[in-house]
Amino acid sequence: MTGGEGYYGASEPVKVTVAQAGLGQLFGVLRNKMGMIDGNRQGDALGLPLQMPGPQAGRGAADGRRGPRNAPAPTAAPATRPLRPGRRGEGGGEAGIDLLPIGRSDRPVADAAERRWALRRPPLGKRLASAHDMGREYRIISALGSTRVPVPPAVGLSEEGEDPFYVMGWVEGPILRSKAEVDAFPEPADRRAIGERVVDTLVAIHDVDPDHVGLGGLAKKEDYVARQLHRWHGQWQKQHTRELPLVDEVHDRLAARIPEQGPATIVHGDYRLDNMILAPDGEIAAVVDWELCTLGDPLADVGLLLVYWGEEGDELVPLLEPATMTPGFPTREEVRELYAERSGRDLAEIDFYVALGLWKLAIVLEGVFARFAAGQYGRDDADEGVKQFANTVERLVEAADRAEARL
Repeated sequence: MTGGEGYYGASEPVKVTVAQAGLGQLFGVLRNKMGMIDGNRQGDALGLPLQMPGPQAGRGAADGRRGPRNAPAPTAAPATRPLRPGRRGEGGGEAGIDLLPIGRSDRPVADAAERRWALRRPPLGKRLASAHDMGREYRIISALGSTRVPVPPAVGLSEEGEDPFYVMGWVEGPILRSKAEVDAFPEPADRRAIGERVVDTLVAIHDVDPDHVGLGGLAKKEDYVARQLHRWHGQWQKQHTRELPLVDEVHDRLAARIPEQGPATIVHGDYRLDNMILAPDGEIAAVVDWELCTLGDPLADVGLLLVYWGEEGDELVPLLEPATMTPGFPTREEVRELYAERSGRDLAEIDFYVALGLWKLAIVLEGVFARFAAGQYGRDDADEGVKQFANTVERLVEAADRAEARL
């Protein structure tokens, strides 16, 4: 891979103008392109499978390392896998910008010189007002660019019009979404090393001082779990498609036994293996999908990671069969022990955070299911996959109920 030659990495969002190294032209073309492609729903026709609402494989520039501030316009290494053709030159003027119709929130971007970036935007259709804040997410990855946490290089933010978006550098590399992608790392020792790096990177995130990197005002630092319970219960009430009284019951039981919170840290909010882009040697090139990031209790990230960390024989698999189900990856218990050892934090009450993670994931997936059922992704609401999605939501709530009962 070739390192990116420059990008904007300021902790405050870059307001892109025509005078800023050509990025204004890039963003102007992108705003026009988004309307064209979203209008004819090509993004849905070529989009990801139902269980894959996250990032595309091989997203963002070069190698995930940070570079100089106020650098020239970004360049990136060409993608090593073929991209579906966009509409080269349409509406792009001299720039010849393509907005390639792939994905629901992330779209590869290419210009006539074959430079590539990644555009991140809210999903199509109706969405909750508090979700998918592009300016906030851009501010987070910009601030983390100067830390040990690997993130895609931040290029610029556009908040004009009804479709805010930001652009990241292209990070080339595999994303291990499921067992099918693990063949890229056939040796069990390599898989073990990847699993340990996932833990080490989470420890690095939790070690960042939010005040030092300019994120001290991102959110309240106190009462994280109470805030999460309130927020996600409210999301459920706004978007649920059927009555599931157990959602309310688990909420009330968790609210009645919230553990005492230690010092607040940055919390990713959706930390898992398939929200990472790997380098060919298995190093973590970039952690992505920061839209749920906030300040609060770091153990919430650990609990949700354990929810996603599937093992062979698991009956409940929330999304695809995860890569961690293949031989070589650490077990859930080993992940728990590694985090406790390397962070120095007490995980005696981790089952509470596992229950919270299961309950929260059920509500997140209910929102996705609601959008599919409403036809916002161009699918028939009778599709068998959509029905299975609804069943997964119910099973996650039941699992949360059982996890809370173990406390």
